[in-house]
Amino acid sequence: MAGKGAQAGGMKKELTLFNFFTIGFGAIIGTGWVLLVGDWMVLGGGPVPAMIAFAIGALFLVPIGMCFGELTAAIPISGGIIEYVDRTFGRKMGFVTGWMLLLGNAPLCPWEAIAISTLLTDRFAEFPALAWLRSVKLYTILGADVYLWPTVIALAFAALVIFLNLRGAGAAAKLSSFLTKALLAGMVLAMLISFMTGSPENATPVFSQVTDAAGGSATEATSLIGGIVAVLVMTPFFYAGFDTIPQQAEEASENIDWKKFGLIPAIALLASGAFYLVCIYSFGTIVDWHEFVRSSVPALAVLERINVFFYIAMLIIATLGPLGPMNSFFGASSRLMLAMGRKEMLPESFAQIDPTSGVPKKAVMVMSALTLVGPFLGRNMLVPLTNVASLGFIFACTMAGFACWKLRRTEPDLPRPYKVNGGKLGIGCAIVAGLAIIALMVVPFSPAALSGIEWAITIGWLVAGLVILALFGSRRATGPTKQ
Repeated sequence: MAGKGAQAGGMKKELTLFNFFTIGFGAIIGTGWVLLVGDWMVLGGGPVPAMIAFAIGALFLVPIGMCFGELTAAIPISGGIIEYVDRTFGRKMGFVTGWMLLLGNAPLCPWEAIAISTLLTDRFAEFPALAWLRSVKLYTILGADVYLWPTVIALAFAALVIFLNLRGAGAAAKLSSFLTKALLAGMVLAMLISFMTGSPENATPVFSQVTDAAGGSATEATSLIGGIVAVLVMTPFFYAGFDTIPQQAEEASENIDWKKFGLIPAIALLASGAFYLVCIYSFGTIVDWHEFVRSSVPALAVLERINVFFYIAMLIIATLGPLGPMNSFFGASSRLMLAMGRKEMLPESFAQIDPTSGVPKKAVMVMSALTLVGPFLGRNMLVPLTNVASLGFIFACTMAGFACWKLRRTEPDLPRPYKVNGGKLGIGCAIVAGLAIIALMVVPFSPAALSGIEWAITIGWLVAGLVILALFGSRRATGPTKQ
């Protein structure tokens, strides 16, 4: 029966268009909007520059989302990015692209587990009834204290994600659907509070520098344009996640409309952009934004001051938020490993699919181990991976644009249920956008340039990947989906 049983390749065909949307939307949004909205305002010099930057960032990435849509609708297989680039630029470039995207996706699973543990430690433990959360300190790592009970609870959340992914894509998609509704509830709550207690005047002047924000941070930009650019260069990290949609395309239901599917990555981007704009506006107008950014985690601090029940509700939503990216990146990363196993870029055991659940079990086990390590690492351990993950993500996105362009020439008769709006001009915009963001991250003296340790991680990851390819990639799989 379509959509339920495992098909010829062993994978269940059960994901709907809405499932794919929630996978991408949940991966993009997460909980950064609660924790970092104050930092965005400080960086940009106000809510208005931050809103403009996030709007431009979404529009900048939409052509890349459309390229993924065209490629996936034409070649709907798990970990498709590897196949797209392999068919156009060869096996080694296909591996490098998939390996870099894995760097952009996999570390975010333990990262989100750390975010849950951090919220439990810093926020929930402040309630007298929950002070026991900080009663047992395990150790300090890189200046961050790790406590027993927040670690145990974060492990339980991670175990839930692992359990659902072991049951199959359908079970994991239900979690994404629930979390999307929870995030939307948080946005509505922020809007209501803003309308009830705030004023648009609290977001003025349009640009101004602050020097007394929480943690000693200050606005470095000296103009409105400078503030917009300062926020713009970091928006790709907060839009990362729409690429998780095509990685599970092979599990789409049999009756899915592939023409509509092609639009889902772009729709998820635009919906996320609208979410961010509403979030920044709402929190930027509840009180004067200059006062707002003086508190640590101001989105929660201002709600705590206004109404404790609003605060508790938003705190719960913020704690659930990391489960969305964890769930989406978990599924996407395991499918990337599946694709590498099929291509014999990794041991062939990674290509084996569990006949009952329809999931790549070895890849899921590897991701499970990586995710469960997260809560033990402390909040400061994975900080350097943030920009590294962004580079891996945008590199793969840019290669998708190049592959989409070249396939138009090398395989013009390939059935394409969905085509990029604007044709080759649209694809060209995707490539230019990707190259521009990469340049901002690799050119010295750029505001978003990688640090020395981030370069070391990136180069080390590439070297490790090439060694793995040399060890396990001596043979080549005969087909794109070697099932």
